[in-house]
Formats: sequence, structure tokens, C-alpha cells
Amino acid sequence: MVFSSRDADGASDQLNAASVSADAGGPGRSRHAAPPAGKHRTTDTPDDFARGFVALGELAINGVQVSARATDLSTGRVLFSVDDHVSMPTASIGKVLLLIEVAARLNDAEFGLATMFERTPLDAVSDSGVWQHLQISRLGVADLAALVGASSDNLATNVLIRAVGLHSVRTRTEQLGLSRTALLDLVRDKRGPDDAPHLSVGSAKELAWLFTALARGEIVDAETSARVIGWLSLNTDLSLVASAFGLDPLAHRESDHGLLMVNKTGTTTGVRSEVGILRGPRAGVTYAVSMLFDDTQLMTRLAVLDGMRAVGADLLEYVH
Repeated sequence: MVFSSRDADGASDQLNAASVSADAGGPGRSRHAAPPAGKHRTTDTPDDFARGFVALGELAINGVQVSARATDLSTGRVLFSVDDHVSMPTASIGKVLLLIEVAARLNDAEFGLATMFERTPLDAVSDSGVWQHLQISRLGVADLAALVGASSDNLATNVLIRAVGLHSVRTRTEQLGLSRTALLDLVRDKRGPDDAPHLSVGSAKELAWLFTALARGEIVDAETSARVIGWLSLNTDLSLVASAFGLDPLAHRESDHGLLMVNKTGTTTGVRSEVGILRGPRAGVTYAVSMLFDDTQLMTRLAVLDGMRAVGADLLEYVH
């Protein structure tokens, strides 16, 4: 199994093979020394990225706030970017930061794979995830992380946040050198005036770097990175950028037509966001796309989804 939990190291190794150098540095080195770039297409962008770039540009003209970045996984070359320095609402993508903190703690004697946590009424939340519909009330750390990776499980997320502490997640995020990306709060059914306005925020530039570093085994250490990649490989949401890849949403942990993919999506009213890694026979890419829009009209939402799929089609052409 390419992306099985027990073979998470192998999954990371396969992604590592295509990532010799990361874009714009890593921990201990400023990745944001260059002046922020606005909407632009890089001068060496291959012609087969024109479709996605035009689609994003049209959305921006029509009032959709867009932030996007794609880099070659091997060389770190920026394939295209649109306001990639801007910090945008990213909904559930911030759960990746939680998974990193959880994975980093699994070597602790008091926080091992078998450590069990009970859900409580204070953790309760609706929407994404299956644990709220199950009878079992106690699960192990690794099972909770797998639920977050597979279905962005909100209840499992809140239990894990309670277990490790939101402050610890923020501290870890800062240690990674991320200044425009953060998990801000618990998952809530309703956000009041005293709550954080969003679950998470992030910039496409930082998110693309984060997933490149995960693929290279450089987030905390190789074992931590591999565990996070393994959990994220379970993700069943291929409705955004990844909708163009032709993969089985319920089973894509092994190579399919030469493609390997791992991603995380974020979805809430007026927000669609995705970050991921796609490897194919010819190349590998890391990508991040976030959109903020007026979600009062279905046609606007559908246009956003079409734009994200257009980006995915270009990424597929590049790697395959």
C-alpha cells in the first residue's frame, strides 16, 4: 500500500523522490524575503497553465478573492501564482497544523498511539465527519487523526484540540516559520462576536511550502511528516482542484494511471480552499488554491468550483 498508515514512511519516500529542493527555503530561513508579488503569471510559465490562470483571473475580475500557487515538486520552480502572499480564510485546512502537532507527540510516553480520548458534550459539533454518528464514545489518538484526515471530522478535531491544546498548535506553527497560516479556534456550529471569525487562515505560498516540506520529511522529522501524509492520504474530498484528476475519492492511496495524490480541503460558506501534492509519470507539483466569495448565488459557487477544476486540469497535464 502506497499510502497505508503502516507504510506512511514509504508514502513519504515516494513523494520525497520528486522533491529534491523546496521552493523558497525552509525552517530557519526566511521564505518571505522577496517582496510580495501580486497577480501574475511567471515569465517561464508553460503554456499548458494558461487555462487555469485565465479562469482564476476571470473569477477575480468578477469579485472573487483568489490566492493560488503551484510549484514544481522537484525544482521548486513557481509554475503560477495569484496573490499567494495573502492570508485567506481556509476553513478546515488548518486541521493539518493540528495533525502535525498530534504526530509530533506520538513518541511521548503519555501520548502514544493507544491513548484513548472520550468525546464530551462540549466537543459536540455538526457538519463534516462520521464520529458524531457512531455509537463508540472513546477512540485512540491515531484513530481520531485518521478520522480528521479521511473526512475532516469536526468532532475528532475538537477532541484532539482539547487533548494537545490550541496554544501548542500555535506554538508549533510559529516554530515552523509560518506567519500567515494558523489554526485559530475550535470547530463551532456558530461563531459569536467573541470567537475567532474563522477556523483557520493561510497563504497559498506558505501552504505550498508546508506540503512540499511534508513530502520531503522535513516537518519536525521524517516520522512525523510520514504520519501526517498517511492520515491526509485518506481524504475522501476530491470535489475541488482534485476533481480534475480522475481518481477514486474513496480509494486513491495507490498509484492510479501513474498518479499519486494527497490533499486537504477546506469548505464553508463563501470559502473553498485546497492544498495538495500531485505526482505523475512526468513530474510532481505542490499546489494551494483558496477562494473567498459571495455565496448568495449558486452560480457564483459553481463558477468557483469550475475555476478550481480548471487549475486541476492544468496540474494534471503538467505531471502526466
